Amino acid sequence: MQIDNTSFSDISIFHHEESFSIFHKLNFTRTFGGKEWLKRFFSTPFNDLNKIKGTQSIIKKLTARLDEWPPNITNGTMLVIEKFLEYALDKIGNNPGTVEAYTYRLLHSADYGMVRFSMKHFVDFFAGLKKITELMQGLDLPIYFQIYIDRITSLLSYPVLKEMSETSPDEPLSINRNLYFAANVRGDYKGEVLELMDIYYRLDAWYSMAMAVERFNLAFPEFIEDDMPVVDAKGLYHILLEKPVPYDLSMNPDNNFLFLTGANMAGKSTLIKAVGSTVFLAHIGMGVPAKKMTLTMFDGLISNINVEDNIIKGESFFFNEVQRIKNTVTKVSDGKKWLVLVDELFKGTNIQDAMRCSIAVIKGLIKVKGSLFILSTHLYEIGEELREHDNIAFRHFETTVTDDALSFSYQLKEGISKDRLGYLILKREKVVEMLERL
Repeated sequence: MQIDNTSFSDISIFHHEESFSIFHKLNFTRTFGGKEWLKRFFSTPFNDLNKIKGTQSIIKKLTARLDEWPPNITNGTMLVIEKFLEYALDKIGNNPGTVEAYTYRLLHSADYGMVRFSMKHFVDFFAGLKKITELMQGLDLPIYFQIYIDRITSLLSYPVLKEMSETSPDEPLSINRNLYFAANVRGDYKGEVLELMDIYYRLDAWYSMAMAVERFNLAFPEFIEDDMPVVDAKGLYHILLEKPVPYDLSMNPDNNFLFLTGANMAGKSTLIKAVGSTVFLAHIGMGVPAKKMTLTMFDGLISNINVEDNIIKGESFFFNEVQRIKNTVTKVSDGKKWLVLVDELFKGTNIQDAMRCSIAVIKGLIKVKGSLFILSTHLYEIGEELREHDNIAFRHFETTVTDDALSFSYQLKEGISKDRLGYLILKREKVVEMLERL
């Protein structure tokens, strides 16, 4: 599924403040290398249904074995291994005898201290990898996952690595064994160690996805094969919210354009981002924040949410809005299935101009039956002119006003909202009062 950097940011998959990103919330990796691989997984949503189903299968199988996942392979373990492989260690014989071992410890005490400290971490690493292969034994795994399990098994069959993987983490190592292991992992088997580390980082990323599914009780969506786009979700919510209000949402070729209205803070942007992020997560094989979800594969996702001006290039806010819409029109003209998310069209111009531009854009986009569109707007007046189009669904978020106090149900309702509460919010926050006292 195609998605550009703007859309990644708009739906909060990645964010310049990492703690506000979905990636950050779903990141349960134990290593920096695992985090980098998880970022790759999140950066490349699939356009192949078999790969999506394969990833779902991996996550399901790992979820059932999370309690047995080896706890001793930590980021500290991997950092120690990396540092030891790069450390300027004085030469050790490949198989030092007792005299040679004691002599080395005596004459190279600092280096031996490094060896002794590091070998425990190597043992933890190899024993943990062996445990993982045992957990995956006999499972029907996708070939691209099974190949890593098979490769671990093959590499751990080498005598030195096998001996280390079968050593108990609590077992003290003699001087001879410490030096013997150290010489080999830095010498003949250094390439194999580096390969095993890279494999583990990938496994760590998949483990993280399984942890996220388990921790947040995410549901695996069902993909259907259809030439036209479909999204049907029950209990869908935005995963970044602490206490989300779930939505039921159904979009299909007969109702492929959702016209969304409501007051500020009523929930329009949250719904748009919830749909976008959920469809995205489905396309990387993740579970999704919903009770149940059925959808088709999408060829791409494009958003127009957080448009900015560019002072350096001399580009106004409105100009960049136009360019983003132009880009959207170009994308959806390719005959493929797109999910298009637009939050408040043409905020950068006056209301009359915005209404005229918005109607032109909407009337053009509704001709495209092969994509799904969600558009929010404060310009509820244009809704009446669009009612003649059968494929537009009109929904709104209601707001209740009691003695200048606002309450939001965050429930998606039929029809068009005519709420205009900007001044009321300004008054409620005592800005009007402050201005009067100036």
